[in-house]
Amino acid sequence: MNTLAAMRESVFFEGPDARHRDSRFWMLLVLASIIASAGVVGDSTATVIGAMIVAPLMTPILGIVLATVLGSRRNLVRCWILVITGALCAIAIGYLVGLFVQSPIIAQTNSQVAGRISPHLIDLLAALATGVVGAVALVRKDISDTLPGVAIAISLVPPLCVVGLTMESGAWNEAGGALLLFATNVAAILGSGIVVLAPLRAKWEGIAAEDAATPARPYRALISIIVSLAIIAIPLASTSVRFTTDAVLESRVRAAAEPWADQAGWQIDALTVSGGRAELTLTGAPPLPGTDELTQTLLEAGVDTADVAVEFIPAYRVNLGDEPSD
Repeated sequence: MNTLAAMRESVFFEGPDARHRDSRFWMLLVLASIIASAGVVGDSTATVIGAMIVAPLMTPILGIVLATVLGSRRNLVRCWILVITGALCAIAIGYLVGLFVQSPIIAQTNSQVAGRISPHLIDLLAALATGVVGAVALVRKDISDTLPGVAIAISLVPPLCVVGLTMESGAWNEAGGALLLFATNVAAILGSGIVVLAPLRAKWEGIAAEDAATPARPYRALISIIVSLAIIAIPLASTSVRFTTDAVLESRVRAAAEPWADQAGWQIDALTVSGGRAELTLTGAPPLPGTDELTQTLLEAGVDTADVAVEFIPAYRVNLGDEPSD
């Protein structure tokens, strides 16, 4: 197991190397934010993953966990300041990058944005597990090489860059969703990290005099974090329910529409479902097919047909080789 001194050195910004660690943190954060913003704009998953590996925000977050368990107020405040100012910096960089992009960066046209504006309860579960892994990696030497995987598993800088990019595009609701994802991840890491480290405090040797003189109350902090997680879970649950409802509606509409469209000789171009409403777009040669059969099939599947709209786009095919030449 790592010594307490080694753990402090890995996550605290103190001692003679504090200035060097600060400069390293900010350099990596700025670079990670630029990489993440470019990856989101280019809709490149590989680039965004690279930014996750470079991003240093996990260090002060784990520093908050350790400082809470030790009762080190100075390091607790310092790490919180780094997390908050670092988050604001990433948002600002995302906004600035958005100024150089002509088209709006929004969920409708960008999969990287779409994947980060509607967090679900499963995202909370993943963040809790990531916090456990991060705390265990802090304690044990033999699994410290898993930290790059932890950086990829948890999304910290990319959603902050999405906040800035969508703010610049005027998509405030999407910016709020991305910020909720970041808050979910941070709160979950803090909660699960404190649960892992708090029972180990009594076994640690070499607790600094200033920390030993301050009674540690990690469980009070844990209660506050649990309350925060409960509050965060409300919109996450709402999003999860809405996502599930839309997925069920899409499945039922598609199952009913595909055989009906094939029989009529028309093709389904798009099926979009949002907010409990489905929009079906079809193309084909006239005449337009009747919708009575589709309506009946949807009703039998338990779908409220008032929530389904069908758009027909007549298609006319002309073989240019058959056209008489002048």
